This record gives sequence, C-alpha cells and structure tokens, in this order.
Amino acid sequence: MSFSGAVKEELAAQINPARHCQLAELAALFHFSGGICGNGAHLRLDTENEAVAKKCFTLLKKAFNIDNVVTGVKDRLIPDDESEAKVIQALHLGGEEGGPIALHTPVSALLIKNSCCARAYLRGAFLSVGSMSDPEKSYHLEFVCTERAQAEQLRDIILEFEIEAKVIRRKKYDVVYLKEGSGIVDLLNVMGAHVSLMNLENLRIVKGMRNSINRRVNCETANISKTVTAASKQIEDILLIRDKYGFENLPDNLRQMAEIRLEYPDAALKELGGYLEPEVGKSGVNHRLRRLSEIADGIRS
Repeated sequence: MSFSGAVKEELAAQINPARHCQLAELAALFHFSGGICGNGAHLRLDTENEAVAKKCFTLLKKAFNIDNVVTGVKDRLIPDDESEAKVIQALHLGGEEGGPIALHTPVSALLIKNSCCARAYLRGAFLSVGSMSDPEKSYHLEFVCTERAQAEQLRDIILEFEIEAKVIRRKKYDVVYLKEGSGIVDLLNVMGAHVSLMNLENLRIVKGMRNSINRRVNCETANISKTVTAASKQIEDILLIRDKYGFENLPDNLRQMAEIRLEYPDAALKELGGYLEPEVGKSGVNHRLRRLSEIADGIRS
C-alpha cells in the first residue's frame, strides 16, 4: 500500500463521536465526492474509493440514523425523501423545496466554525480529493479541487492552523498543496493521522541523517581532493627546484622543508611541521611551502 493509501485508511477508520464534527466531515465528502441526480434534486456519491463510501455510510448512520443507503455509485444515495431532506438541510447543501443541490462549492461557515469541526472537514477533504507522494522520494501533499473558491476556502482553513498552503492552477483543476515536510507533519496531526505522522517523522529522521552523512562525506572528499592537489603541486615545484636550481642554493629552512615534503608526500601540513627541527606549526609550514612555490615560479619564468 502506498503512503497516501495508508493515510486514507487511517483517516477512514476514525469516527468522531460529536455529531457536529460528523456533519462537517460529511459536508466535505459530499462537496468533494458527491454528485446529483434526478434533475439536481437528489444526492449520490461519485466515488470508487471504498474507504470514502464506507465512511460516508457510517457517518450517515451515526448522524442521521439512516440505514437504507444505496451502494450503486450512480444511484440516488438515500431513497427516503424525508431522510435526504434532513441531510441536505443539515449540511447546508441547498435544494430548498426540491431546488438544485449545490455541490463543489465552499462549505457553509456554520459547519466549520469550531476547530474540531475544521479538523473533521479537512479529514473528509483528504479522503475525497487528497493525495500524498512517497516521502522517501519527496514531500508533497495536495487536494485537487474542481472550483477555485472551494480550493481557496480549503487553503484558508489550513492556514488557520498556522500551516502554509498554496493554490495553483493545474489544467482544469485548482490544487491546494504543501511541499514542506514539517507542514505535512502538522497537517497529518490536525487531521488525526497520528500513526502516519510517526511513520513520516521516522522517515524524515532517517532521510535527514542520510543527507547529513552525504554532505559530510562530500565535504571530506572535497578536502582530501584539495589536499592531494596542493601536495602534488608542492612536490612538482620542489622537484623543479632540485633539478634546475639545486637544494644547496636554498636557505637551510627551505632546504629542510623541501626534503621533508619529498620524503612524506602524503603528510598533512601539521604532520610535516613535526618532522622539522625545530618543529614548526601549520602556518609556518604553509609559509615555507609558499616560498618554495614562488622560487619555482621564478625558475619557470
């Protein structure tokens, strides 16, 4: 199962005992996964996601005590007119006196005025139109909406929890998305996907450690490469001085430095200083090697 599928499975299993939260989540399911039939007067559920369908049926039973739900995707969801009217009215879906039902629009503010209800609404929205990339590869969570106003309301609800979310147009859809790992963790917490949250955090820790190790290895590799390149240049300069100028013409301190560098071609500067008599610090060794380089450059020119 994908990570996104695991999140949805966890969210689908959660049933909030408070009726006002059940209504908020039902509103999300109908606004994002609902459809209409019978000249726009009746509800149906346009989804092939079994978790969404099961969650919708469970919430209808809990909130309205409705058992006679039709399972066919294209059929009228609630055959009983009286029960359907109660659902439409409670979820503020319009349809007054047989009029058209308003779906794929912003949800009524009355249903999400409480923080717990806003959390339930986000849970229903993710079940309906949400998805998440494999966190092993990248951090990306999104909600694909059919209407701009619906996407902007969803983004604003997420922002109320101090989580950064943005809206982008993608072909004929408006997509609410999060790309920061920390923001996705916070949103999973808000929606109540705590197991998925912990799994994501574990992946983030491992990924962070792996990236840190890679950066350190790359840094050390670069330093080694730089040291080897410098040492090769120093030896090349010293050999030129020996063959074209002669060590006997060098001051004693530079002659000793040249001989030690040839004897220990792989040694670091600090280590080279320990071989000199008297011992010299890293800066002193660097100064002498730089003087030898200047002499070699003079010979070349």
